[in-house]
Amino acid sequence: MPAPKINRVVADFTAEATRGKKIRLKDLRGQNVVIYFYPKDSTPGCTTEGRDFSALHAKFRRQKTVILGVSRDSIASHEKFREKQGFPFDLVSDPDEVLCKKFDVIHEKTLYGRKFMGVVRSTFLIDADGKLRQEWRKVKVKGHAEEVLEAVKAL
Repeated sequence: MPAPKINRVVADFTAEATRGKKIRLKDLRGQNVVIYFYPKDSTPGCTTEGRDFSALHAKFRRQKTVILGVSRDSIASHEKFREKQGFPFDLVSDPDEVLCKKFDVIHEKTLYGRKFMGVVRSTFLIDADGKLRQEWRKVKVKGHAEEVLEAVKAL
């Protein structure tokens, strides 16, 4: 299945999320949606990224924007991570990599000389009509949430 393309409607999906929610993309029409993929709960970069989106959450809400964090971690892991960090948005569990593959964020990575397949930190901005408007791949955390907010404001 090809990855979503800029200015094209993103195919609908349903996924399990925190607080017992089932997230269906189609149900979010009428709002902008920021989907950010991150490698692992409770790791330094992923925690910082989530905190940065949390700090700007009210500003995203004023722009009628939903934020969803996605990783391969379990719902139980996500619930602990979300509660500990006080994230005001939901985290989506993708243990079978369905969404990760749909958005083409699983790639070969190297850590300490060892190669493995992992989630490449990436963010996608979907507008109120369900169209992909912008994507960020190989994200550097510092300043990223602010950059995404500016892109939302520009819609």
